[in-house]
Amino acid sequence: MRYLIKNKWLYVFLIPGLLYLLIFKYVPMFGIVIAFKKLSIVKGIWGSDWVGFQNFETLFQSAHFIRVLRNSILLSVYQILWGFPAPILLALMLNEVRQMLFKRITQTILYLPHFISWVVLAGIVINFLSPTSGLVNQIITSFGHEPVKFLMEPGYFRSIIVSAEIWKGVGWGTIIYLAAMTGIDPTLYESAKIDGASRLQRIRYITIPGIATTIIILLLLNLGNILDNGFEQVFLLYNPVTYETADIFETYTYRIGLQDGRLSYATAVGLFKSVVGFVLILSANYAARKISGKSIW
Repeated sequence: MRYLIKNKWLYVFLIPGLLYLLIFKYVPMFGIVIAFKKLSIVKGIWGSDWVGFQNFETLFQSAHFIRVLRNSILLSVYQILWGFPAPILLALMLNEVRQMLFKRITQTILYLPHFISWVVLAGIVINFLSPTSGLVNQIITSFGHEPVKFLMEPGYFRSIIVSAEIWKGVGWGTIIYLAAMTGIDPTLYESAKIDGASRLQRIRYITIPGIATTIIILLLLNLGNILDNGFEQVFLLYNPVTYETADIFETYTYRIGLQDGRLSYATAVGLFKSVVGFVLILSANYAARKISGKSIW
């Protein structure tokens, strides 16, 4: 009690954050009950009839389920394979730059795409890949080839989304790793130099082990969101022609929930995605603790 009284203002500062979590994160969770009901707008949530796991059975028997699950997993795997190492590599390179002015200018330029909304960025991508006036197709036609309708070809969609996300987030992601590198003891580098270690050897044996905990934690968080691909970027760039490779849980939930009005079914889809993500983050955390001894909890 004496500790609480002594630090009362610290707990007062916690109140706005806790209220935010309570109102916007925990209270809406009661809405998942409609995943087990046949929601009637007239009867309301609590007056609607219970249907058990019928909405989930409908999801698993749906012709779209396999396509949506495959697209969500593949898109997330590609983002982890290509997008996750990108800020690490960039941070390692920036950390070796000794010209501070060049380093700061480069960091600022790389951070800028993070502040561009997906609406604007999608417009840039569409113009960039336009078959008539896009820069990419102008280069292709200058070599005598036919222009390519990139956004109308399902085979290009995943590459376009992953590339756009890397471009938007790689600069911002380096902040975390550069901050982790500042915590490494400088005397380790000095000792390594005296022992004749090359720059690559210092990166391999000092820098990378120094940020290993940060890498593992962020990797676990990414694995936990493996079915959470983000709605805006896919919604703004996909179209019915590319559903085969572009349709994911978020866009599928939007169509059946808001456009078709099947709110119970859409909630069941969202709940399934959340449960899978929860199981994945538990499994990944357990595996990381067993393999490296480092984990979130």
